[in-house]
Amino acid sequence: MPTTEHPLLPSPAGHAELVPRARRSIAWLPLSLLVVSIFTTASTGALLMQNFRLGQPPLVHEGDLFPLHWIWTHFSALASGWSFSLALLAILLSHEAGHYFYCRHHGINASWPYVLPAPTLSGTAGAVIRIRSRIPSRRALIEVGIAGPIAGYLVALPATVLGILLSRPAGPDSASALVQFRWPLTVTLLDRALAAWLPWVPRMDNLIPHPILIASWVGLFVTSLNLIPAGQLDGGHILYAITSRWHRRLTFVVPVVLLVMGVTLWTGWVLWGVILLLPAMRHPHVPFFPLMPYNYRWLGWLALAILVLTFLPAPFAGTSVIDLFR
Repeated sequence: MPTTEHPLLPSPAGHAELVPRARRSIAWLPLSLLVVSIFTTASTGALLMQNFRLGQPPLVHEGDLFPLHWIWTHFSALASGWSFSLALLAILLSHEAGHYFYCRHHGINASWPYVLPAPTLSGTAGAVIRIRSRIPSRRALIEVGIAGPIAGYLVALPATVLGILLSRPAGPDSASALVQFRWPLTVTLLDRALAAWLPWVPRMDNLIPHPILIASWVGLFVTSLNLIPAGQLDGGHILYAITSRWHRRLTFVVPVVLLVMGVTLWTGWVLWGVILLLPAMRHPHVPFFPLMPYNYRWLGWLALAILVLTFLPAPFAGTSVIDLFR
């Protein structure tokens, strides 16, 4: 997800002093975050792989919610988490690479991708790039905005297929899942297509998912979050490029919708609703001229199609605010 900022213009003398610092930050910070993210995602992957090998759902016990605590006592299992880590980071980095290369194409100053490690069930809070200069046109804005979701989605598709093929049907002695995953339309459609050609492929309603399938699930879900049409999310950039008027309207409406969804469907939508209300999510001005080619509007429909194929109103069963108080 690209986030824009208004750069301060230093004096010529100050500029000479700032150059080495910028180079050091480019060299060390993204790489350091990536190394830590490899460890945190591999830790999650190792835990998921252990449960998969035992024929159990991804999350069975309360301790499974804390993969970093688990890996501390099972450090020798870390290498088994490489498949989850590689699949997830490939989706996230391809997403940000799409933004980055189109920034370079349009002469926009952008940072390298930052992969954000986090002690979460996925091991990461996603990835971002920082756009340090103004976006010159709405054509550039829509191309930069859509390039990330397209790239990430194209990498997630083969990962999903591989994850389905490596998964196994749930056995009669499988434990009950602590967290019940819901599957986006992309996974459901690919599973049905594979089952039509390969009868042995397990169906999604009776599945022990391989860690690679969980990684693609996370990648698809992150794609859908970025395509929410508001603020400075990818969907917000795309909508602003097409019509800034509707962008302003939806930036006020979408947070309210998400807060309601948080109460009724998934508590995480409350956080996203609050994030979109922050002043930092206000979209900076992008010149109306030169005009964006009219035929570029199909990119908006493409973004909407990817959103429909990846969006999960309730990614986990029974996790709304209402459910918490039952």
